[in-house]
Amino acid sequence: MILFHHKFDFENRCLIEKMVIQAPFRFLTHFRDEACFIYFSEGRATINSARERVDIQPSDAVLLKCGTYFSELIRHRSGDRFEILVFHLYPEMLRNIYKNELPSTIERAKDNKLADKLVSSEIIKKYIDGLQFYFENPQLVNAEVLNLKVRELILLLLQSKNAESVASLFSDLFSPRDIRIQEIIDNHLFSPVSINDLAELANISVSTFTRMFQKLYNTTPANYIKERRLERAKHLLGVGSRTVSEIALETGFNDLAHFSRVFKSYYQVTPSEFRHSK
Repeated sequence: MILFHHKFDFENRCLIEKMVIQAPFRFLTHFRDEACFIYFSEGRATINSARERVDIQPSDAVLLKCGTYFSELIRHRSGDRFEILVFHLYPEMLRNIYKNELPSTIERAKDNKLADKLVSSEIIKKYIDGLQFYFENPQLVNAEVLNLKVRELILLLLQSKNAESVASLFSDLFSPRDIRIQEIIDNHLFSPVSINDLAELANISVSTFTRMFQKLYNTTPANYIKERRLERAKHLLGVGSRTVSEIALETGFNDLAHFSRVFKSYYQVTPSEFRHSK
């Protein structure tokens, strides 16, 4: 549930927004022609991209490149309130800020990450705290102020340990990369995601995703993912000291009873029986 939402627009597009959300909450978003900087003042979350699954703690920030993401805001014993600040970074605005000349420190991307958690920084935290003044006094905000705040954010990030992440984001923002179905599958084999989620991350319909997948793997997405997860679970049951419940969660099964049924159907023994046989 969204408890509070306030935003500042720049040239009729949302540039900075602040949200207070009550967990549990799940949302899907597609940044077709923009990147995004998100700062979590409160709350724990998980952000899924086509390439990774990023766990977020309070005071963490993340950079999201152009792409599709879904986020899970998780209720936790310390609270279920989330306070999130979002910067939308549009190529045309960044070109205008830098007058068609990107900062000299930004050259080309050095990594393939789409969702990149940033190194914690007291400077960034203080910058975010300073923005609260403008949300409390929105009448003072104009295009010039917004332009300056975006420039300030980027300069702070470039002078921090996050410079390489920002360079990668800029590079991809102006030269987007294609995401292959194989990447999406490989990066989310053991995440509790559905076929619908995977199709969304690929930015195609479920039917198209399934058709392309079957052409690549000669089986359905559901069968392939189930078999890979069970193979991983079988390996983990034979080594280490993880509980059956922990292994179920680690291999993408949210429900222990469902995991046990699927495992027995596939291997003719329950996970516990398999473990005891070793």
